[in-house]
Amino acid sequence: MRVHDLQLPISDERVEDLEIGDTVYLNGVVCTARDMAHLKIKRLLEEGKPLPVDCKGGAVIHAGPVVIKEDGKWRLSVIGPTTSIRMEPYAAMVGELGVKILVGKGGMAAASAQAFARHKQVYLQAPPGCAVLLADGVKDVLNVFGLESGMPEAMWVLKVEKFGPLVVTMDARGRSRYDELRGSADQVIAEMQM
Repeated sequence: MRVHDLQLPISDERVEDLEIGDTVYLNGVVCTARDMAHLKIKRLLEEGKPLPVDCKGGAVIHAGPVVIKEDGKWRLSVIGPTTSIRMEPYAAMVGELGVKILVGKGGMAAASAQAFARHKQVYLQAPPGCAVLLADGVKDVLNVFGLESGMPEAMWVLKVEKFGPLVVTMDARGRSRYDELRGSADQVIAEMQM
């Protein structure tokens, strides 16, 4: 297992080099997006309207950060991952937008794994319970969209340096550590029932 210090935007070739179990740190511009942000992006695309930010070659973090406004400027306090499976219906859409890295917790399902292989994407597991540690990697809040939906559901555009540690758990070849673990668990259960 290797450690990667990645600069965003990232190329398909660099994404394809990432393997399950590798540790990753992100540098550059990332966006947060939870349920409402994905739904708004879908509606904008359906209406042929421009998106608030171009994520080609970039990373989307499934998180609802806590952000404080001081002296007219936003400052991120904490950022912890949210459960990614809720964003499963948007897997193909996100891939078609050119997003290369998704970050969250709990992994995603088969449709996402297929989209990752098709669009050269990876899923990175963020460490649950480390919202303050992850916040250390956020150096600036560049913009926010959709704040009318509430702070956690808004799309935050963040400048990050050494954001992590994150672990590759779904790769650009359609492999999933979550599926492997489920398979192992199913086998142990079957053996116990014999």
